[in-house]
Amino acid sequence: QVNFVVCQLFALLAAIWFRTYLHSSKTSPFIRHVVATLLGLYLALFCFGWYALHFVIQSGISYYIMIIIGVENMHKYCFVFALGYLTVCQITRVYIFDYGQYSADFSGPMMIITQKITSLAFEIHDGMFRKNEDLTPSQRCLAVRRMPSLLEYLSYNCNFMGILAGPLCSYKDYITFIEGRSYQLQQSEANGKEDTKYEQTDPSPNIAVAQKLLICGLSLLFHMTITKTLPVEYNIDDNFRATASWPVRFFYLYVSLMAARPKYYFAWTLADAINNAAGFGFRGYDKNGVTRWDLISNLRIQQIEFSTSFKMFLDNWNIQTALWLKRVCYERATFSPTIQTFILSAIWHGVYPGYYLTFLTGVLMTLAARAIRNNIRHYFVESPAVKLCYDVVTWMATQLAISYTVVPFVLLSVKPSLTFYSSCYFCLHIASILVLLVLPLKRTQKGSKKHESVQPAWSKKLEEESLLQKNSYSTTNNSFSQKQEITCRYQALKQ
Repeated sequence: QVNFVVCQLFALLAAIWFRTYLHSSKTSPFIRHVVATLLGLYLALFCFGWYALHFVIQSGISYYIMIIIGVENMHKYCFVFALGYLTVCQITRVYIFDYGQYSADFSGPMMIITQKITSLAFEIHDGMFRKNEDLTPSQRCLAVRRMPSLLEYLSYNCNFMGILAGPLCSYKDYITFIEGRSYQLQQSEANGKEDTKYEQTDPSPNIAVAQKLLICGLSLLFHMTITKTLPVEYNIDDNFRATASWPVRFFYLYVSLMAARPKYYFAWTLADAINNAAGFGFRGYDKNGVTRWDLISNLRIQQIEFSTSFKMFLDNWNIQTALWLKRVCYERATFSPTIQTFILSAIWHGVYPGYYLTFLTGVLMTLAARAIRNNIRHYFVESPAVKLCYDVVTWMATQLAISYTVVPFVLLSVKPSLTFYSSCYFCLHIASILVLLVLPLKRTQKGSKKHESVQPAWSKKLEEESLLQKNSYSTTNNSFSQKQEITCRYQALKQ
């Protein structure tokens, strides 16, 4: 953990240097690719030792597969190899070396590299093999029309900005950043026309980086002071289960899982700040002319903590992974896309049994929450007072359901996870199954279109702000993001 933080702080300083002295206006894309790759491999070597060779091996073999297999089937072979290689590494680390510990956890960066390998393989397949009219709008915008060079491939997978904690970004966005075209594309869109003087403006990420570093500091402080006093393991303590009342137990369940989140807030926000400090992540201006540095942001803390639905939580938690799951699985699945997506997510996360318990439980919760929302919500949107009460109740239910679902994700093993669920009599599992048996998944006829666009009362402002940010893909949503619309519109300009 110390190595990780030290390396990320070094990466932050390197990012500032990279933007200042290796700006695209001062040097060639070749130099930027080389420096970004070498710095990334150095950080990986410092943090993980010779385990970092796995990053090069996985990327190298995947690139070889892309070259020899051809664009027709390479996405399948790359997907199987990259995910299989990751799984083998996770098995050896967990069951051979150090079960339940995170020392030398080189599989973390490999999870990000696996996302990049598979998403790029699908994007090349879409761009070089499939017909344009057969692609969805999102696939059309992300499609890659030429095979990347080995240097570009390694730079995309192993650059110092994202090798340790990501986040995932599209290959097009990364190459656009390296070649120095991101500001022109985004700013000409914001300006509504091609204005050379306007396009040459290089917006500073300093304010965005400072704000994200402040969030990192607060998250780290919370994690080091509060989190350890509220361990998730206490939920299965024999004395606590025997003496505490049900309201106390459910309240502790919520606060203990809420206290477990700041470490993710810290890691993902710091990774986002590093990319921004290098000049990567700019997504244009909002309606007030304020710069937006959320192109590859991985979470929205306010929306997470105030989620009024299971879907809203998932849409704002680990956003780039949700995008990846949608692009490579959900929108390409031939049957049961929700179930397939959750299974892929569990396999990608690792081989701890707790992960599978969490994601299988997540399938039930997602389907049940969808059925309840589709069949009941429209009865509570007429009166503002009633709707406010509904939003409060759904917030409480969502936070409790999320906490209940992810306990095995933290406990990792089968026995403590089943101890927790059995102590709760599997209440939410049973409730979800009953909901699915009683309520249809599709919206009832009375849930008229009249109410489809109504926002939750106390999260309306947050969702309005979210619409101005990058609209993430979720595992249950077929919309594509505004960012990709911009990229798609200006891809023709590039070509």
